[in-house]
Formats: sequence, structure tokens, C-alpha cells
Amino acid sequence: MFDELTKYKKKDHFFFRATDALSQVCNAPTNQSGIYIVYALKNGKIELVYIGRSGKIKSDGTMFIRKTGLGGIKDRIVNGHQFGKIARRKSWPIQMLSEGIEALDVYWYATHDINLNDCPRLLENKLLKRHTEIFGQLPKWNREF
Repeated sequence: MFDELTKYKKKDHFFFRATDALSQVCNAPTNQSGIYIVYALKNGKIELVYIGRSGKIKSDGTMFIRKTGLGGIKDRIVNGHQFGKIARRKSWPIQMLSEGIEALDVYWYATHDINLNDCPRLLENKLLKRHTEIFGQLPKWNREF
């Protein structure tokens, strides 16, 4: 569904269960920005539930990389707020239990390297738009784009 993600060379994914420590299982980089896509695994089915990003292009054309906390994409995944003013390391397990989700499969993509400098915000918006065109709505954990 998202063919444009194949150009990114630094990418990976990890599984997260409600009983895991998100900071320990998250293998996203601490020194790069990019996007992440969250799939919920429930009753043998897979559903894309969230598309998120970390970072943006600064006015001088360079990439803003999150430096606080753990840094980079990893910090945004682990410490970013979702479902209120609660860090994902706490809010995701609560949400997973309330929805009966067995695990999350989180794919991340660093959108910049020596050859690329793609804006995570623009890419996130493109992916959300495509999801909405195909399914008629945003992923259920996204509120807007």
C-alpha cells in the first residue's frame, strides 16, 4: 500500500505486547527522524491503527532530530503522547488491553541519510491521505492530519 517506503534503507520493526517495556523492545534509532506505522494484531487479524512521525525540516533545510529523552524516532515512539497527555509507554498498554489487542507490530523508517532528506511531516500526510482514500477514514488511532 505504501510503495514509496521501499526507498528507505534504514528501517526495521519490532513487536510490542502490553506486558513489555516499550523502551526495551523499541529498536528505532535515537539519532534520526522519520515515520512509523503501527499494526494491531488481534484474533489472527492485522489492522493498521496508526501512522506517526518524528521530526521535520527546519527553515535552513536541515532535518530536526528530537534530542530530548531517548532522542530520535525512538523517543517519539516511547515518550510521545497519545490518548490524552500520557506517554505511549503507558497509554499503549492501556489501549491494547481495552481493545483486546494481543500485540503491536511497529515499523519505522528513517527518512534521511546521505542521499535523502525527506520531510517526515509531508510523508506522514501523504500516507494518511492514501489510507483515507482507500478505506474512507483515518487509521483509528489517528485523529487528524
